[in-house]
Amino acid sequence: MGTPLIELVNVSKSFSGVQVLFGVNFKVQPREIHCLVGENGAGKSTLMKILSGVYPYGEYEGEIKLEGYPVKFFSIRDSEKAGISIIHQELSLVPEMTVYENIFLGNEIKKGSVIDVFEEIEKARELLSKVKGENINPTSRVKDLSVSMQQLVEIAKALSKDPKVLILDEPTSALSETESKNLLLLLKELKQQGVTIILISHRLKEVLKVADSITVLRDGRTVAYFDCKSEKVEEKKIIKHMVGREITNLYPLPITKPSEEIVMEIKNWSAVDPKTGRYLVRDVNIHVKKGEIVGLFGLVGAGRTELGLSLFGNPYSYIVSGEIILEGKKVKFKTPEDAIKHGMLYLTEDRKEKGLILINTMRENISLSNLKALAKGLTVDKAKEIAIAQDFQKKLNIKARNVEVKVSTLSGGTQQKVLVAKALFTEPEIIILDEPTRGIDIGAKYEIYMLMRQLASEGKAILLISSELPEVLGMSDRIYVMSKGRITGELKVEDANQENVMVYAVS
Repeated sequence: MGTPLIELVNVSKSFSGVQVLFGVNFKVQPREIHCLVGENGAGKSTLMKILSGVYPYGEYEGEIKLEGYPVKFFSIRDSEKAGISIIHQELSLVPEMTVYENIFLGNEIKKGSVIDVFEEIEKARELLSKVKGENINPTSRVKDLSVSMQQLVEIAKALSKDPKVLILDEPTSALSETESKNLLLLLKELKQQGVTIILISHRLKEVLKVADSITVLRDGRTVAYFDCKSEKVEEKKIIKHMVGREITNLYPLPITKPSEEIVMEIKNWSAVDPKTGRYLVRDVNIHVKKGEIVGLFGLVGAGRTELGLSLFGNPYSYIVSGEIILEGKKVKFKTPEDAIKHGMLYLTEDRKEKGLILINTMRENISLSNLKALAKGLTVDKAKEIAIAQDFQKKLNIKARNVEVKVSTLSGGTQQKVLVAKALFTEPEIIILDEPTRGIDIGAKYEIYMLMRQLASEGKAILLISSELPEVLGMSDRIYVMSKGRITGELKVEDANQENVMVYAVS
């Protein structure tokens, strides 16, 4: 094995006196796909931000070597000049600007002092073609594109700087299975074109499909390195290094059997988009029993999220019809607040945009869902608020210094646990979980699954909306399948497998 293209030697980093990286060693060979894995909070993104100049030289200890020579990056521009581009988990495109304007933002093509718009459009078209985005119009506004198309624009933008190294942080977390496959194929093609790729991902099956080598971080330390070209690497082996223990069964078994008592029944439920008149949900009939986890599966566009939202007080003002029956009584919710009062809770799939206030503390986020429970005259009982937040921190094993940390500083998996704590503080009896494990690592997933089993054993009725079929099969007592806004199948979990669920999902 020759000189690594990139090497980080004994890299350490602290935030406000709290150390997050401890002498990390990391190396990447030229023209390979190197995958960086670890639990949320292991230090993966922090390490890549050091490499890409987000955290400049002087803010960390240790050394970066490029082709064997020490380098110092004082800014992102310095790392880009050295041929390193990073695409962060949260896309950094400007929604109101066009595709070509985003691709060349800060790196404009000029004729004299004037931006050459025609040249930028033409070059943008070439770059989009290179990343399999031929169907993306360079003059379209980014806000009008799907998430997968925006991801391709981000990669085209990175390639416009002609990088030697492309770093992608969880690029498939918001993509469907088909979109993820296409992106992985693209990464392989870019490798063939000479680009070295560093991929941060929690999806280990994807990692094993594309990785030439793998580094595992745990609690800010390098714990394993695998050369996939010379040794067979299995998912179990990686998980053991990631979490420091073996997880023999990712999906914990039920603690108790569901009751026969129906807690929530939905009859002939429909939801129409008021702008287009299109049915998003049509004539849905489902029920959930006390202590039961019911899976709701469907492909992208099936109407799963729209069903959950329309039931939960209809925050997007769909035109709805049908009946919601809770514990035998018909109810009507005008707002999500009404739903919460009746013991229903919807956990959003989009924790950053719709679930959490990132600039607020963990304490403030958790208490926000039920401030009335903390009322002390006209103010909030802060001592009680702190105690409740601390109780949830302990109960959900939320890795944070204390409850006063800003949520924006926490890893994705830790943010997800804060969102769950916020939801549970409303003391719901019916919980609609929409993609509860999206974008989080295997250790955090297991803890969420354990919590779901615990809640079910306490008699909570849970509707699990998920695009991950193994998750639905592993956690559900019963499964409904949606396609084109309708329920196309209902299966007992013992009768369900990937094949027969997919038959209903594509019907």
